Amino acid sequence: MKLDLLAIGAHPDDVELGCAGLLLAEKSTGKKTGIIDLTRGELGTRGTKESRLQEAGEASKILQLDARENLEMADGFFQNDEKHQRKLIAAIRKYRPEIIIATAPEDRHPDHGRSAQLIKDAAFLSGLKKIETTENGKEQEAWRPKYVFHFIQDRYLQPNFVYDITPYFLKKIEAIRAFKTQFFDEGSHEPETYISKPGFLESIEHRARIFGKMIGVEYAEGFISEKTIGISSLNVLTQKTT
Repeated sequence: MKLDLLAIGAHPDDVELGCAGLLLAEKSTGKKTGIIDLTRGELGTRGTKESRLQEAGEASKILQLDARENLEMADGFFQNDEKHQRKLIAAIRKYRPEIIIATAPEDRHPDHGRSAQLIKDAAFLSGLKKIETTENGKEQEAWRPKYVFHFIQDRYLQPNFVYDITPYFLKKIEAIRAFKTQFFDEGSHEPETYISKPGFLESIEHRARIFGKMIGVEYAEGFISEKTIGISSLNVLTQKTT
């Protein structure tokens, strides 16, 4: 299945926290969207790899994804090396996305920054014909996305552009809350973690409001692009947002 947008996170729930609003907005315009989770999040204090997989399935329904796949890399220990690059290259060539949305270039969790570099390298290498990969025994064609953008995670990073998600913010929160084991639940008996504290989801809302204020809307998500974004008309800057 060819996708227009492929978001890649280190752990299940990374994408929901970072760019669920954008995925929902683009899906509403008819784009095909998908998520790749590099790991199962098995080192997380709360929940299990099985519960995380089930929760990812629930979030996928809310986001109306066309595809979601877990590459089952080792949480906390995957590396940006040939083995992992080839695995991700095969996945990129499978879905042939026009745009990849990746984890933050650097962040509190070391997996986030490391996966950002892995994703960026794999996206480039995926376009080299002499790198051979197969799917179901059939040789894959080379494919390089037009852009790799990075969403912003725990640490504040200055975005290159922000995306209005106002109509989709509540649905974004619904997708995040699908990961019931990870976030605040007054009935849970699991240990408290950094992201399970009551104020964590409030901080997600505050961040979205800050990004929204930058462009005069209620809620937005911020993104980083190492590649200069070009436009062919100023009309794109004056189109009315929904």
